[in-house]
Amino acid sequence: MSNKGHFKLKIIIVSAMYENGGNITHRMFDGHPELYVYPFESQLGTCLVADHLTSLVPFKYRWPEFPMSGSYEQDYELIYDEEMKVRLRTPLGSKFRDVQLELDESDRKRIFLKLLRNKPRTKANIVAAFFQATFESWKNLDRSGIEKAYAGYSPVIVLDTEKILADFPDAHIIHVVRNPYSGYADTKKRPFPLSLHRYVWTWNLVQHMGITFVERYSRNFHILRYEDLVSDPKAQLSALCKRLGLSYSDALLYPSWNGLRLESIYPWGTIKVPTQEANMAAMYELSETERAEIRSLSAIMLKLLGYEHL
Repeated sequence: MSNKGHFKLKIIIVSAMYENGGNITHRMFDGHPELYVYPFESQLGTCLVADHLTSLVPFKYRWPEFPMSGSYEQDYELIYDEEMKVRLRTPLGSKFRDVQLELDESDRKRIFLKLLRNKPRTKANIVAAFFQATFESWKNLDRSGIEKAYAGYSPVIVLDTEKILADFPDAHIIHVVRNPYSGYADTKKRPFPLSLHRYVWTWNLVQHMGITFVERYSRNFHILRYEDLVSDPKAQLSALCKRLGLSYSDALLYPSWNGLRLESIYPWGTIKVPTQEANMAAMYELSETERAEIRSLSAIMLKLLGYEHL
């Protein structure tokens, strides 16, 4: 299902295994003047997602599925979008309750329905309308007037790369990779962390698919190592911008939200300080036994991604 030109701006999606730097990368793109950057995770998945990967990752992190018949009102509600909807509907219960967001959900839904009026019922049209309606209804959005793409972040959506490109052939997927030692160490800080084995096996699969897609879709798919990003952000992001068709901006050198510089990434993620020193320190929070088990389980992917000497 292609978008058939109904909506003009490109789609850029950031993907990453849990605690692999996806939030960091998303927030570093936030201040780019040519991007409309979604304020939180753009969790586009719906409960209708059902395939061989359903038991592996939550449906909210998947590319959405919609019924062949139905209404656009129902489609809007099907899109999970948990972080945004919690912030809008029950702000005191949101981890982003202190964020200054002026957006009325009734306006967003009204614009969403207006954009889709008389449009073909395609997944691409629904997703594009969802992004466009969000930014049109966001009253205190820091706009530059030269935006050319929507950028969102959804963990592990690398799994659905082929579905994304089927709907948006000119889309770009940025897949962020981080060594599994530091990633697992930060995941352990969550209230309900994955077990070591579940985390590493999922990490293996996600990175395997990333390596496959960067070869299969070299124009649209890009791998960014978190270690390289924090070591030399200007070099990494200027090169990536060229591939994305964007100009370089110094706003990429620091994480921000709606153009406001963030001193800490929390509560967007458990990586609070994006530096190489902090990344390595996280790795050594693990015991020697944990590090040995991770190395044993991920040996093949460690070599392919340049982590074999860690």
